Amino acid sequence: MLTMNEDLEDALKQYIILLDKGEYFDAHEVLEEAWHPLRLKKDPLANLAKGLINGAVAFEHLKLNKSNASEKARKVMTSYEKHKEIYSDEIRYAILFKAACIKIEELKSAYPEVWY
Repeated sequence: MLTMNEDLEDALKQYIILLDKGEYFDAHEVLEEAWHPLRLKKDPLANLAKGLINGAVAFEHLKLNKSNASEKARKVMTSYEKHKEIYSDEIRYAILFKAACIKIEELKSAYPEVWY
């Protein structure tokens, strides 16, 4: 049986891989599964994980390109923007959280018309 920390570590690794593949919905799902126990235990990393989950959702909206996709993406991205400030080099899995944040920022730069 995996511990909460092992689940989070694995989820972050999978999240990054899925973002690279453009599988934003799946990235959201895998990290959300690890987020639930964090939230229930009021883990300080729960909000950062939730921000990353919402970051993936934003790109799923853009990928699907439905009506108001840019507006929906901007709205959900506010959670990521708000919570990314939780990151520091002292948190658990700092390297993975940093890599995930970098991926979101790289994806944002591919859509300057949405964010800027």
